[in-house]
Amino acid sequence: MAGQTIQPRPDRIASLHSDRPQAGSRCQGLLWSTLEEICRLLCIESVSLASDRMLFQHVQFRSGQRILSHGDAFDTLYIVNSGFLKTALIDDFGNEKVLGFPMKGDMLGMDGIHIGHHTSETLAMSECDLILLPFTRLNSLSRTTPDIEHLMYRMMSRELALRQAMIGMLGTLSAEARVARFLVALSDRFAEMGYSARTFNLRMKRQEIGSYLGLTTETVSRTISAFHDLGCITVQQRTITILDAEALKALRRLPSSPAHQALRRSSTGLAPKPSARR
Repeated sequence: MAGQTIQPRPDRIASLHSDRPQAGSRCQGLLWSTLEEICRLLCIESVSLASDRMLFQHVQFRSGQRILSHGDAFDTLYIVNSGFLKTALIDDFGNEKVLGFPMKGDMLGMDGIHIGHHTSETLAMSECDLILLPFTRLNSLSRTTPDIEHLMYRMMSRELALRQAMIGMLGTLSAEARVARFLVALSDRFAEMGYSARTFNLRMKRQEIGSYLGLTTETVSRTISAFHDLGCITVQQRTITILDAEALKALRRLPSSPAHQALRRSSTGLAPKPSARR
């Protein structure tokens, strides 16, 4: 049922036994991966151990299913093998603050390490395949295998660096530049995953993009329309085609025009200037 979290049995998660299925194969409908494959997925240096015998289970989610909810007990880290997700904070009034849109190679669940339960929510925006990394097991292995400990540090440091880059972008760029960088970043991620960097679908709504970038929905919609008018992109419903990626990367503010000035005022919450009396 959509919205229901899949809870895999602990005895099916990971193994060091040689009688487990080979990595990348299915056994009773389950897919397994080695640490070496996980390192490649994360684009970090592989651990130097016989990881082909250490297998970690995959679990699949349908679009609309909730993977993690606020208050869930922390026991597992998740690596996105395929699919698109959304992480968000929900306040006491039900308002949503989008934290990110994890894709292939991203890690989920670190927010639960500190206090033992998750403080954010994660929702599948498409069919997803996630690799489960039981934290207690990894922590136990790290005490006897330094390479595992170094791997954990590198995974967490990688996620921290990505979040710091996002915070820096929100604090220094104009509204137009934020949207431009967001589209360029999506293009780069799709290229890394083997998809087209030129044409792609926006899985997220304009409202969700605005929440992520700290902008209003109206500002996001008007900025994307302005990029279309300038010839940087074309837009057909949720399909974006990048026509001039370099222009988007270099963009600081939109060219001056009455429409674009109104866009800037709306993004900052300023009222329109009254017209001069004749």
